[in-house]
Amino acid sequence: MKKLIALVLALVMLCTCFAACGDSSSSSTASTAGTSSAAADEPSSEATASGEKMKIGILAPAVTHGWVAGVAYFAEARCKELSDTVEYRLLTSNNAEEMTNQIDELKTWGAQAVVAFPQWEGMEDPIKGLIDDGIPVVNFDIVIDVDGVYHVAGDNEDMGTQSAQYIVDKIGETGTVAVLEVPSSGSVSELRKKGFEEKMAEIAPDMNLIYYNTQFTREDGLKDFADVLAANDTIDAVFSMDDETSIGVLQAISEAKRTDVKVVTGGGGCQEYFNMMPENEDIWIQSALYSPDMVMQAVDMAVSLLKGESVEKELIIPTTIVDRANCSEHLDEKSPY
Repeated sequence: MKKLIALVLALVMLCTCFAACGDSSSSSTASTAGTSSAAADEPSSEATASGEKMKIGILAPAVTHGWVAGVAYFAEARCKELSDTVEYRLLTSNNAEEMTNQIDELKTWGAQAVVAFPQWEGMEDPIKGLIDDGIPVVNFDIVIDVDGVYHVAGDNEDMGTQSAQYIVDKIGETGTVAVLEVPSSGSVSELRKKGFEEKMAEIAPDMNLIYYNTQFTREDGLKDFADVLAANDTIDAVFSMDDETSIGVLQAISEAKRTDVKVVTGGGGCQEYFNMMPENEDIWIQSALYSPDMVMQAVDMAVSLLKGESVEKELIIPTTIVDRANCSEHLDEKSPY
């Protein structure tokens, strides 16, 4: 009987030992898993603290112009490069009402930041609504008067300043310059014209400036500048604010067989326009570079804001002048514009 009791006690002790060893193993595994989980929660180069992807909404006008198409292309390209840590939605609109509805759509989706290219008038209140809801907004290109908005753009005013200097360098301090402004583009046209007029008043106050309205398309450039040529016997230079408008201007000059125009400026970064520069020795074709790939920096700014990094309220990218002397340095076969 004593032997039986001893045997039972030995078996109990052995089971207790196995159970204790099993508990120790489980505890060790749980501890390791906890360490691994903590490491995963550490923010990587561009990850949120929770390990979830940052949700960034991008609002842009519908594509009616090569430059606008470039903006959408480069914004999406940058988001794809950041796909390990960024989830995005790119929405395009034809008017302010549609863009306003898309802001509501992005809120429902759960956007944590928005990159907005608010080309339409009347977007102040919808953009302010995002900020009031704690969603940071990076305003790309066109200035919008809303407190708390971050801004990324080229130097529109300096584009006008440098174009005025370029024209005077090529034709001298007197002559007739056709100024093609685009009121529908808001601050873009206003700032470029401001820089141009102020510089021209400073360096060539006797220059004859004649003003015409147009649009940022080659079709409008062709149509409107054909009318300008018909109304003026002599035009020495053209202050065009956009590369595609300028392509239409050059076509109008060619079709009218005019030889008086010596300078046509532009703005943007259109590859087709760059390729025209060395082909025309009779006209100095110029572009104040304003590349749509700047929007990638707007996306980066949104990411930095979501990471809690310190960000300047405004990033203005300096102007580069492109003409036949350096256009080969700015050709990019991959550019959609």
